[in-house]
Amino acid sequence: MHHKTDTGKHNMFVAKSLRYFYLCCLLLLNVDSVASTAEQKPLKDLTELQLSAGEWPPFLSETLPHQGVVAHLLRDVFAEAGYKVSFTFLPWGRAYHDTNNGKYAATAVWMLSEDRTKDFMYSAPVLSEKFVFFHLKQRRFDWQNLTDLHGLLLGGGLGYSYGQAFDQALENKLFKMSRVGTTEQNFRRLAAGRIDVFAEEISVGYHTLNNQLPELADAISHHHLPLLINQSYLLFPKSNLDSAQIISQFNLHLEKFRQSGRYQSYFDLLKQGEYQ
Repeated sequence: MHHKTDTGKHNMFVAKSLRYFYLCCLLLLNVDSVASTAEQKPLKDLTELQLSAGEWPPFLSETLPHQGVVAHLLRDVFAEAGYKVSFTFLPWGRAYHDTNNGKYAATAVWMLSEDRTKDFMYSAPVLSEKFVFFHLKQRRFDWQNLTDLHGLLLGGGLGYSYGQAFDQALENKLFKMSRVGTTEQNFRRLAAGRIDVFAEEISVGYHTLNNQLPELADAISHHHLPLLINQSYLLFPKSNLDSAQIISQFNLHLEKFRQSGRYQSYFDLLKQGEYQ
């Protein structure tokens, strides 16, 4: 008798517990659904923005997965801020000119330059670039300060500044620099012995070696000491009345990416070869 009564009570308790558990699950699912809907705006509801960019693989390129690591990052940050971004790839000068004239909402990515502040507002830093000296592995090359470059012929890019101290040393003829239009040309000149060392951003350099000049990749290395750590930014035209609002939202969400660690994850993938 007692046994049957205890079993009945037990079964009723189990049934009630299961119903309670089921209702809790439904409630949690609904809460998650509401939160997800609130946090993620459907793509069709995002405000569309056209950005201009120059070719600079692996950071920016029309032909790379996600159009390069920086394009991937920018697209995702803007999406969190409520904007759907598409990129038009142009020669650098035209990208700058057309954006200044209002054809694009912003242009990616540019180093800080006083003369550009007349026409553009700068975002928070988007990319930290690390310029190093590339050299032939068979050549013993070491440097700790600019005076160690005395008498060398350096390779460089057209129109590049490698920092105020470097530019001043070049003007003082501490060393010489021969400039050409592409990273590939500089690596070919380095391999042929026509220049002694070559200054280039480290990710750009190795992307060029591994993808365009694999036959030279084993013969070339870089010195660990950075020549220049440089920040690059999005430029927003002052002529666009929406620029201040867009840049504010972009900066806010870029900082959230940094704080959460999500920002770094893109560049970890770059090191793993995901943007080849």
